[in-house]
Amino acid sequence: MKVQHDIVIVGGGLAGLRAAIASAERSRKLEIAIISKTYPIRCHSVCAEGGTAAVLREGDSFDLHAWDTIKGSDFLADQDAVEFFVKEIPSEILRLDNWGCPWSRTKDGRIAQRAFGGQSFNRTVFAADRTGFHEVHTLYERTLMYPNIIRYDEYFLTNLIIEDNEIRGVTAIELKSGDLILFEAKAVILATGGAGRLYGFTTYSHQVTGDGMAIAYRAGIPLKDMEFFQFHPTGLVPSGILMTEACRGEGGYLRNKYGERFMEKYAPEMMELAPRDVVSRAMWREIVEGRGIESEHGAYIALDLTHLGEERIDERLPLIRDAAKKFAGIDPVEEPIPVRPVAHYTMGGIHTNINTETQVRGLYAAGEVACVSIHGANRLGSNSTAECLVFGRVAGERAADYALKKEFRHVKSESFKKEEKKIFDDFLKKSGDENPYEIKKELTKVMDDNFWIFRNGEDMKEGVKKIRELKERYKNVEIVDKSRRFNTDLINTMEIGFMLDVAEVVAIGALMRKESRGSHYRLDYPERDDKNWLKHTLVYYNENGPIVKYIPVKITKWMPVERKY
Repeated sequence: MKVQHDIVIVGGGLAGLRAAIASAERSRKLEIAIISKTYPIRCHSVCAEGGTAAVLREGDSFDLHAWDTIKGSDFLADQDAVEFFVKEIPSEILRLDNWGCPWSRTKDGRIAQRAFGGQSFNRTVFAADRTGFHEVHTLYERTLMYPNIIRYDEYFLTNLIIEDNEIRGVTAIELKSGDLILFEAKAVILATGGAGRLYGFTTYSHQVTGDGMAIAYRAGIPLKDMEFFQFHPTGLVPSGILMTEACRGEGGYLRNKYGERFMEKYAPEMMELAPRDVVSRAMWREIVEGRGIESEHGAYIALDLTHLGEERIDERLPLIRDAAKKFAGIDPVEEPIPVRPVAHYTMGGIHTNINTETQVRGLYAAGEVACVSIHGANRLGSNSTAECLVFGRVAGERAADYALKKEFRHVKSESFKKEEKKIFDDFLKKSGDENPYEIKKELTKVMDDNFWIFRNGEDMKEGVKKIRELKERYKNVEIVDKSRRFNTDLINTMEIGFMLDVAEVVAIGALMRKESRGSHYRLDYPERDDKNWLKHTLVYYNENGPIVKYIPVKITKWMPVERKY
């Protein structure tokens, strides 16, 4: 089956919805499709809790937000992209306000802002601790105003159709029927999110498996800076559910088993509000050196909100109180929450320029799937939802301008038939002696053991070897369910293949980067090395193994200095 739209957006989260609105506002003549493997309001973006950073107040400035972001990135962010980003996000906040987003307010009615880690000004706009939820619902409801936006919910992306280095469309499985659908398009925007399910202890929803990254990578588009994976300091033990940074932004403390606020040893000025890489390393050091609090689920650190009082917790952190009660049996009004660092964000992604363009004409990427790069080696909290809004809009506008100038060029029928045969004949029907879910379980263990907060060369070499062994075993997987309709067994197994490719890119980039920078901390190379490693990693797909190249970081006016908090 074939359908045709001017623009196809893959992903129904913040970046994808914002891109669709931007394209629709550019021209009502354009037909815009949103393809999503879940319903948009069930996307992972709804899990964002703490807020969205923007310069809105006197005393703050674009330069200050840019500096905080660049310093937080350990100077690996491209500074031209950061400067553009910080200037654009305030208008997005006000636009969402006009569209009905229920931002939390100060007593005089202004949009409220809270403190966040690494931000030197209280610039994080929020909607209690359900910010992503309300942003997604606001954008989703806005898309319903445009008759030229058509949704395809529960469709699973399988490939990009590229001819003569120009995008022609995408293929996706309709879960309901099991049919492979060809979406012909003049322009395509990838907004498929990160790859957090590579790890076992993670804040990510189960659908976040790096599909868009892997598909672009296999198509010859490089992935950038994938070795930089963020570990959020406060994942609920044992589930990994995010205990938002807003807990600390509202004044929460981190305590070890002696009751000490140990962050004074690691970041004496900013304490619990140091950037996430700094806080996560501090917490992990407390745990590995025996100062964690022991439990049946392993050692943890106490996140103490008790001094904030019930009224403030209920006003500012209602979701946190509810989650702690339901999933840990703890009321944070009465006792501290058990937490430890947890895999949380993919700083790297599909290599794009500041205009969200990839090296393939007509193909764009925005949000966590992309690497512009504004986060560099470490993302500041509340800059991610902001990135989705700003660069989602940019991608939508750029794709619309491109599509308005283009004529449809039909996809060669053999390209579609080849993809159909690969999935339903070569993959679904084949026999094998490997269980894909066992491979996934082993992969997450490798990532947790070998590419966690503290890394070293020997462990990472062993990790690369294990990942490659898993990739070989994956060639012999068998999908038990051979049917077509709602075959989640097929979809899950394809996701695992994507995860293996992305994991290999993360592992190779980490092993080759012989320094410590941001979230990438090596015990055997504990210092940052600007002379040799102030550069972006680009990894290209090759059947014989990834090809690694490097490009310089764009510096406008802030030269690297030692990071102190």
